Amino acid sequence: MKPIYLASLAVAITGLAAVVYVVGIPSRSVSAVASIFASNASEAMLAQGQILYQENCASCHGKSLEGQPNWREPDADGRLPAPPHDESGHTWHHPDSMLFDYTKFGGQVTLATMGVEMESGMPAFGERLSDDQIRSVLDYIKSTWPARVHAAQAEQTRADEEARNK
Repeated sequence: MKPIYLASLAVAITGLAAVVYVVGIPSRSVSAVASIFASNASEAMLAQGQILYQENCASCHGKSLEGQPNWREPDADGRLPAPPHDESGHTWHHPDSMLFDYTKFGGQVTLATMGVEMESGMPAFGERLSDDQIRSVLDYIKSTWPARVHAAQAEQTRADEEARNK
């Protein structure tokens, strides 16, 4: 076979494996998620985000976005445990720009640039994930929120963007 055909076959097999993996995750179906999520995120991007979340985030933030126990109480090192990313957490209180920076550059760096002195256990994923992959993870997380929470976070993002453009 020619190399281009082998590459195409590999991409097709990888895509099929991703669909099988996502369907096997005990959560909302990707099509159900895509139908309630009002953004430019395609069903494929949400599926990719769900896979990347499970591979990179679930070990701390929980397979079902539930976070670690007692996430509001500092641990022995003075750091807050990983918060939930579902509606019970505070992720949705922050604009997209902060969520992106926190994920790409890590909590400590992002907080420091905001003038906040606080220990953060959130590592930087900027060398592990591309910007588009980070966005797909964030889109997946946001797609799990109820409409009222999604609307509140969208308003935070709109206000932040307006302030940045002044």
